[in-house]
Amino acid sequence: MSLLTVNDLRTYFHTRNGVYRAVDGVSFSVARGETLGIVGESGSGKSVTCYSLMGLVPQPPGRIESGTAMFDGVDLLHCSPAESCRIRGKRIAMIFQDPMTSLNPYLRISEQLIEPLLIHEKLSKAEAIRRGLEALEAVGINDPAKRMSLYPHEFSGGMRQRVMIAMALITKPELLIADEPTTALDVTVQAQILELIKKMQRELGMAVIFITHDLGVVSGLCDRVQVMYAGRIVETTDTRTLFYQPKHPYTRALQRSIPSLQPKGSELYTIRGMPPDLSKPLPGCPFAPRCEFAVEKCITTPVRLTEVAPGHSHACLRAQLGEI
Repeated sequence: MSLLTVNDLRTYFHTRNGVYRAVDGVSFSVARGETLGIVGESGSGKSVTCYSLMGLVPQPPGRIESGTAMFDGVDLLHCSPAESCRIRGKRIAMIFQDPMTSLNPYLRISEQLIEPLLIHEKLSKAEAIRRGLEALEAVGINDPAKRMSLYPHEFSGGMRQRVMIAMALITKPELLIADEPTTALDVTVQAQILELIKKMQRELGMAVIFITHDLGVVSGLCDRVQVMYAGRIVETTDTRTLFYQPKHPYTRALQRSIPSLQPKGSELYTIRGMPPDLSKPLPGCPFAPRCEFAVEKCITTPVRLTEVAPGHSHACLRAQLGEI
């Protein structure tokens, strides 16, 4: 049974230079206990999709034009501010992209960590501090009693990210949204953070939406993956199928871009061209100008995300026709 079901989400940014279709008709679902990966280049709409669900898109210039996001019977896109506040931070939590800027530099770690408990669970400050110490210990921070009274600048990048994870998980949410939580970290700390998220997920039984541009992370963490390009989902399937039987040329190009898969000493593969201008109409496949398999009809013919096998959908016209 799905915990979250998103249908036809469209989030546009209205600027002086035009209307930018950052998220353009995205639909997906997440089951309880499942890990869904969202991958794609920078600017593909991954973060804006989740910011829309959390009500964090600045309005103006952003505006949610259409769609529904049903979370356990509540539409996150159209619920009242009071209902939204009861869900955000309690039942749905988010780890933000940059641990260096996500914490308030003027507040001690203790004040930021226990705030969700004071607001959502109405605990006394003493009880909230006790829960905060347990949360810091759970994410692997040594001597939590001492570190609770420190400021963010007294922590390293990896330690700040652990604090962010502790803040997100302290209310035992049903859904965790992790927005590239390991981007600013070195490889060793990255592995520790990913293992920590998996451990906490097993203990709490929560669903996870994991946003990343690193396919290596996806392979070891996610049950299902959806690939985004130009604000749209171009392919979605289970992780194993995505790596062994990718259908969309963009998914194949992303895999060819993984440095560890390149022959030693050869020039690294790069996807030619640039992502499209989202303020201009895209009548056909948005990846067509950069695709080595594209023909004229790919540029002019509308293409829809179509299921080609159970649980496997993609939006490549020529692959759907069996031409590639």
